[in-house]
Amino acid sequence: MRKDFLWGGAVAAHQVEGAWNVGGKGPNVSDMMTAGNVNTKRIITETLLPDAYYPNHEAIDFYHHYKEDIALFKEMGFKCFRTSISWARIFPHGDEEVPNEEGLKFYDDLFDELLANNIQPVITLSHFEMPYGIVKEYGGWRSRQFIIFFTRFAKVCFERYHKKVKYWMTFNEINNQANYKSEGSVFTNSGIIFQEGEDKEEVVYQASHYELVASAIAVKMAHEIDPSLKVGCMMAMTPIYPYSCNPDDVLLAQSREREVFAFSDVQVRGYYPSYLLRKMELKGIKIKMETGDEEILRLYPADFISFSYYSSSCASANPDNLEKSAGNIYSGVKNPYLEVSDWGWAMDPKGLRKSLIDLYDRYQKPLFIVENGLGAYDKIDEDGKIHDQYRIEYLRKHIEQMIKAVVEDGVDLMGYTTWGCIDLVSASTNQMSKRYGFVYVDADDEGNGTYKRIKKDSFDWYKNVIKTNGKEL
Repeated sequence: MRKDFLWGGAVAAHQVEGAWNVGGKGPNVSDMMTAGNVNTKRIITETLLPDAYYPNHEAIDFYHHYKEDIALFKEMGFKCFRTSISWARIFPHGDEEVPNEEGLKFYDDLFDELLANNIQPVITLSHFEMPYGIVKEYGGWRSRQFIIFFTRFAKVCFERYHKKVKYWMTFNEINNQANYKSEGSVFTNSGIIFQEGEDKEEVVYQASHYELVASAIAVKMAHEIDPSLKVGCMMAMTPIYPYSCNPDDVLLAQSREREVFAFSDVQVRGYYPSYLLRKMELKGIKIKMETGDEEILRLYPADFISFSYYSSSCASANPDNLEKSAGNIYSGVKNPYLEVSDWGWAMDPKGLRKSLIDLYDRYQKPLFIVENGLGAYDKIDEDGKIHDQYRIEYLRKHIEQMIKAVVEDGVDLMGYTTWGCIDLVSASTNQMSKRYGFVYVDADDEGNGTYKRIKKDSFDWYKNVIKTNGKEL
């Protein structure tokens, strides 16, 4: 791996910070989602219900523990730390003209602490944290007004932090919302609650267009404020395998992979791919584009491609009597060649290598793995320690394949940040018990606990991986 490779870890503000109404912060979309579990979906509530539990309100209280947590990241040798700026901490309602100084000051202090420990901040602007005020008033990204709100927020962040933050991403897993049948995914991505009788797919593509335009404007702003800034897109990467060599399965897998790539195709290439335009035409989907939209997309593509990778999926043209699989976004039929996690997600290290090859072949721009990890049930043993060998094995196998993609396949890779480097509230279920971290946080699914931080066995293992730049796994 190259000497400046960015080893580190990743979180999102709403999943770790807590302090949901502290320092002038307003509620965001994730603050309006109750706890769930593997069998129970999160519930989106229009107002906060007095008897409901909202895990993001407290999370792991990173807001008050960040110095302690950054000291642990330094001990592991992190070169970078990916998190997000909570939009509602800067613009509490979302449409204010003047930002909240107390919120800005918090991120100044956070970034200063990271830099003092030789850790580069890697920052996402929108990671499921839209201010609920503008979501409720304007209907989320179905309104073009959101381009104004988002780019105002982005400009404030670039101007305030450009000397502290070099690497930025606009929208987290922007292609999540292609799964428009999952109202939770669309709500967290775009702040949209569907209305009865409307064409959900058309609504999602219209909202996505506004996000794509806003993302390109943000790239333009960043380069004008500081030409050294790098602004990437961020996608959920899931390779889709044909279940068999039946040509029907192969064609279906190819079609489903286009759903994975559709948004990054626009953000990186600068134009809508013909397959997406034809798909919308055949379905009668009409989206509104204003004069100048296509030009801004063309002139300001993403500087790099960042992505999450957790598992692969299988597509079968005849799925009857085949076992279904679970997954982050693109679930399908179960791959009989792969083991699954506690949450039913296929564990496929070679799928990460395939993803890296496919993305680099497609775009020929630097890549950045900004999420990869294993959600699992961890327990404190009688010796007071967490022996998470299963996590070490998962990460070792994925990093091995990542290194092969770089060394053998010629992929240009900037860095690797494991997801949930410290335990956090899982976005898919709003659980604490779905743990990802190298550091255990003593909190349960109801918010009970001491919030004490405890190193897991994987802590020292990853520390050595970073120290040897991936030579010792």
